[in-house]
Amino acid sequence: MKLSSKLVGVVAGMALLSGQVALAEDASCKKVHLAEVGWSDIAATTGMASVVFEGLGYKPVVTMASVPIVLAGVKKKQIDVFLGYWNPTMTHMIEPFVKAGEIKVLPTPNLVNAKYTLAVPDYLYAKGLKSFGDIAKFEKDLDGKIHGIEPGDDGNALIAKMIKDNQFGLKNFKLIETSEAGMLVATQRAIKGEKAIVFLGWEPHPMNVQMKMKYLQGGDDVFGPNYGEAKVYTIMPPSFETRCPNATAFVKNLQFTPEMENQVMVPIMNKVKPNVAARDYLKKNPGVLDKWLTGVKTFDGKDGLEAVKSALK
Repeated sequence: MKLSSKLVGVVAGMALLSGQVALAEDASCKKVHLAEVGWSDIAATTGMASVVFEGLGYKPVVTMASVPIVLAGVKKKQIDVFLGYWNPTMTHMIEPFVKAGEIKVLPTPNLVNAKYTLAVPDYLYAKGLKSFGDIAKFEKDLDGKIHGIEPGDDGNALIAKMIKDNQFGLKNFKLIETSEAGMLVATQRAIKGEKAIVFLGWEPHPMNVQMKMKYLQGGDDVFGPNYGEAKVYTIMPPSFETRCPNATAFVKNLQFTPEMENQVMVPIMNKVKPNVAARDYLKKNPGVLDKWLTGVKTFDGKDGLEAVKSALK
């Protein structure tokens, strides 16, 4: 009778251990490689994802690169997660990879109601530069320049094509490629002196509350309707979901709002590290974790929500 009890205990223990192993992620999933492209909105979302991954027992590794390099990295399975596919502006860059089965786009966007198009300071808008068709009229004031962000960006490519095709009479204009930070410095300098400038703008971003700006009308054929209204999607290698189902479950649950991202981006713009800004936001707003961590376990198979909330204390 005693021997039978021991056997029962051993079997039960083995079953429990087996269940824990089944719940635990494969060892190769310990490091989750995320990509960041130098945009403060993606720095914010990647920061929030990284903080949660850490709380779940993973080791997030963030790679900074241009969009084309990120896409190549996803194709080569060197990047596991990229939270910054802006649709429709990046669609022409993504589609060849998707059609070839090299990149998977998660069906549910991680952000809706975003904008991405050209913008001007409000005083320039008041002077009559209200649409894409008005830009050429202000060529002299603008010094023939349109300010984009980093080389390789999809928005820059749209501006460059617009100039090359002489769309809106812009053949004499030059695209200025620097970075998000460089574009913002140039714009803020222009605003300080009430000078003319046309720049690539988007929302969510602190620029929408820190600067008095207006988005230009008439760019539907370039950036899409409703001021380049966009949805932001997550991409990953097609094999990642099968290899790391628990990590994927968390990534699939990630949903952001423009207001949320703006709050995290403000300190990032003030030189606070993304993970620090993200951690501070999540400490103050732990309720967002309830949905993000539904059905998600820690790396070793324990309750994910409890672990992350504990790690944030």
